[in-house]
Amino acid sequence: MDRLRFYLNDRLVEESGLSPTTTVLRYLRERAHLTGTKEGCAEGDCGACTVAVLEEDGKGGQALRAINSCLLLLPMVQGKRVYTVEALKERGEYHTVQKVLATELGSQCGYCTPGVAMALLEACHRKDFDEPWKLDAQMCGNLCRCTGYRPIREAAARVAGLEPKDRFARALAETKPESMELAYSAGAQRFFTPATLETLWDVLDAHPEARFVVGGTDLSLEVTKRYAEPPLLVSLEALPELRALEPRLGGHRVGATVRLTELEDYSRKASPALERMIRYFGARQIKNRATVGGNLCTASPIGDLAPVFIALGAEAVLLSRAGERRMPLEEFFVDYRRTALKRGELLAFVDVPAQPSGARTIAYKVSKRRELDISSVSAGFRVVVDGAGRVTEARLAYGGMGARPARARRTEEGLVGQPWTEASVEAVLARLDEDFTPRTDHRGSAWYRGQVAKNLLRGFFQETLSESAPRLQEHHAATVQVR
Repeated sequence: MDRLRFYLNDRLVEESGLSPTTTVLRYLRERAHLTGTKEGCAEGDCGACTVAVLEEDGKGGQALRAINSCLLLLPMVQGKRVYTVEALKERGEYHTVQKVLATELGSQCGYCTPGVAMALLEACHRKDFDEPWKLDAQMCGNLCRCTGYRPIREAAARVAGLEPKDRFARALAETKPESMELAYSAGAQRFFTPATLETLWDVLDAHPEARFVVGGTDLSLEVTKRYAEPPLLVSLEALPELRALEPRLGGHRVGATVRLTELEDYSRKASPALERMIRYFGARQIKNRATVGGNLCTASPIGDLAPVFIALGAEAVLLSRAGERRMPLEEFFVDYRRTALKRGELLAFVDVPAQPSGARTIAYKVSKRRELDISSVSAGFRVVVDGAGRVTEARLAYGGMGARPARARRTEEGLVGQPWTEASVEAVLARLDEDFTPRTDHRGSAWYRGQVAKNLLRGFFQETLSESAPRLQEHHAATVQVR
């Protein structure tokens, strides 16, 4: 269909002729004239453009999610409900989040306030505020230069989990998901959202040059920062097969289109190492859209998921019309920004095996700031120690140390067969200089990266002395913690 169909503040909207790379932010401000939604950074850092989108939660239900509208392309809301700050006031009555922000003095100049209010709206309708850190995680994607964050955080504490009987609660209870299937064109651009694998294969047969997209948190930056107009995009978001997130053979199957917020919730019990990495992957608004497959398939040398998945022994499961192909995840990355994917093939799942008895696992992310930053160095480690205290297996994976995420093979060899002691760890640290030749850039010098890589291995030993897979403490300043 050459028509976009979605709901905007509960009103059905149909549009045609608009570029498929029009962002929801641009549409709201320039075509819908809903100017409460603001533009700050146009890259998903400031949160001024936050809207709420009602969509499937991956568990058979629906969720109200705060999302950066500057990174959301209009075809991505096909069949969905989008709410802006203008929807908060109902029948002349201000919403709870607006009242609380005002009484807590959480707004001064007001520019960031609409985005803050929409992030608080998601908090209102979340049911999982069981740990205090989640308040910070909910609001870390909203910058505010005027108030400081205390009044905003106090407002968040007051509204979190209230679940008021508002229009959004009614929408959550009554809305039935609509199909996202789409074949849209405008000018020279085309955007497909197939709902079945068979339809996807047909699209790829006809358009082998197509680019995949799901969350758009990376690709949309080409639109907002480089003014690119990709001619042909294929969204994988409507394919139910790729949303798998479940136990499998003692391990776990993680679908390529699983949102990072979903994986974060799942990994709290399933994999502390994964949860630890995802905590500082990005803001709530980013994690509500960013996907496992998107992070891996960009093949960035500083992608945060690759090191921890590699350390856990994960396999990449690739699909095409010809069938399934599997490989160790470390072999999926072949060079800088290049993967082993062939034309007509996609990453469908990441299969994480059952972890061996005696395994100690952890993940680290080191960046210039704690929230919303790109890694200078990241790492995922797994060491298996037998009953005699000797290392029988070592998997040490790093990001930011070369052109692609990779294992420190020589360092691993130096550990295997040795007692798991501080002296053994110190003895192999020099081998990291043989495994990697890091580069100097604005995120860190080569010396700095090399030193951090060694210190992370030291920290891994110390942190796993008392726990095999430690979670982050409640009050923490980084993913590195030595008790």
